[in-house]
Amino acid sequence: MTPPPPTHRLRFREMIQSDLDNMAALLGDPEVMRFYPAPKTRDEVAGWIQWNRANYAEHGYGLWVIETLDGDFVGDCGLTWQQVNGSPKLEVGYHVLFQLHERGYATEAAMACRDFARGHSDATELVAIIHPDNRPSERVAEKIGIHRISDDHGGNISVRSVLSMPL
Repeated sequence: MTPPPPTHRLRFREMIQSDLDNMAALLGDPEVMRFYPAPKTRDEVAGWIQWNRANYAEHGYGLWVIETLDGDFVGDCGLTWQQVNGSPKLEVGYHVLFQLHERGYATEAAMACRDFARGHSDATELVAIIHPDNRPSERVAEKIGIHRISDDHGGNISVRSVLSMPL
């Protein structure tokens, strides 16, 4: 399956092993990963890439690399299945290079992934799983129509806010 179509500033593509340096810079950045237990190591990022490649094979989607239309790396954004309060839910996730925060890239990419989910998945709802203190990420979710519904007491952090919208 192909990724979402380009937006007016961004394009999507499958994550590949040669993205390791860019992805390690992104997911290893303490500012980008401020609301995670810790930044990811290079080995963890290599696993992240493999996990997404497995998602493409199994579901036809995962987190994609997002780039400007000129090919400059911006981050990742896409759709993955997550366990939320014991049930599988389709999540939209996004990470953008810290120096590119507050430019609307995460919102633009997440909106394209939301629209992609409507035509390419069996999900009836889309969720975002966000640390309760991560207001910038929550604002992105709200801008694409996702709103807080509950807190989940599982996963890698003790409490994560669950935001949801029907597809």
